[in-house]
Amino acid sequence: MKKTPSYEKEPYLRELETKIISVGTDNGLPYADLEDSVLYPEGGGQPGDKGWIGSIAVVDVRRSEGALRHYLEAPVEPGVCKVVLDWQRRFDHMQQHTAQHLLTAIAEDRFGWPTTAFHLGESGSDVELDVPSLEAQELADLEEAVAAEIRAARPVGSKRVALQGFEKLNVRTRGLPAGHKGTIRLVEIEEIDLNTCGGTHVQSTAELESLKITSTEPMRGGTRVYFIAGTRVRRRLGEELQRSSELRSLLGVPDSEISAAVRSRFDQIQELIHREKSLREELIEMSAEALSHRPGDLVNLHLKTADPGFLQQLARQFTHRAPGKAALLTGGTDADGFFVVVAGDQVNCDVQSLGRQVAMLLHGRGGGSGRVFQGRATRLFKRKEALALFQLELERD
Repeated sequence: MKKTPSYEKEPYLRELETKIISVGTDNGLPYADLEDSVLYPEGGGQPGDKGWIGSIAVVDVRRSEGALRHYLEAPVEPGVCKVVLDWQRRFDHMQQHTAQHLLTAIAEDRFGWPTTAFHLGESGSDVELDVPSLEAQELADLEEAVAAEIRAARPVGSKRVALQGFEKLNVRTRGLPAGHKGTIRLVEIEEIDLNTCGGTHVQSTAELESLKITSTEPMRGGTRVYFIAGTRVRRRLGEELQRSSELRSLLGVPDSEISAAVRSRFDQIQELIHREKSLREELIEMSAEALSHRPGDLVNLHLKTADPGFLQQLARQFTHRAPGKAALLTGGTDADGFFVVVAGDQVNCDVQSLGRQVAMLLHGRGGGSGRVFQGRATRLFKRKEALALFQLELERD
């Protein structure tokens, strides 16, 4: 008879002395196959546990050809070893997985919404319910029904049954694997649910503490319902309270007025963005007009606060107003700057060739097409030399 592993037999056991029966590497990651373990191998929607073999961290656990394969941060030697479970992480998984069983059972039996999929994540979990959409009140009713069964402290247990006995039971299941042999493990929430499952669970619904539905979204014709349970609820509440405290301080309003204050600030920001865009366009037009009236066939302008987009728009406006002139436009700081080489249609100049020379002189790089070449520069203090190079090119032509 196959021995029941300790993670299944005693899910609250946190450490165990066992034997390493083989070691090796898998895709460059060391592993150890153990005779027994308190670490649960990934399966049934529940991630594999983490922990330690001696002082070596276990990063994942999987079943491999009947063995309990523990993937490690460093190699270990065969022999007797002590396996220690990351209990805090495991108990969190036990809470979330049991919460899923309870949520699934109540959603189907009381509301007629069967579960089609389950995912247990690091910060949140979800079930997919076979219902096109759920109204806010329906979600509130589902959450309250779950809360009532948490308060009822329903016992949660597991057992194994033979296939012949299994077929006579009213079990919630998505079917057994093809060719399944041997016993079948069932997890039961007293008077609520009997389910095929190989995962780890708490001993009472009271240990779930609470369950909160956080959001929903349409998924494959059904509805994905996100939830948190147990310690995650308290942790999320603490995070939300901290955020509320910071927002109260920043906005100078009580909790009840935070949303209104944020909306007001958002409207103000949108208005400022619109105003800044209008002023930017006016400044570009005025700058282009002023440059077009400067004497000479080559002009230059440096604006420390200008960004690449500003310079490119200015270049286009300039060539439209002064097709017979060229310009070197720069912005930013000497070590982190931008430049644009531009020439009007009436200027006899290979802008792309000249632009590459300017980029090299300014220790930068860039590109362009036609009458405009733009780029970044790390030696913008050499712009006078770049201007002289530009002037020489114009005089040569």
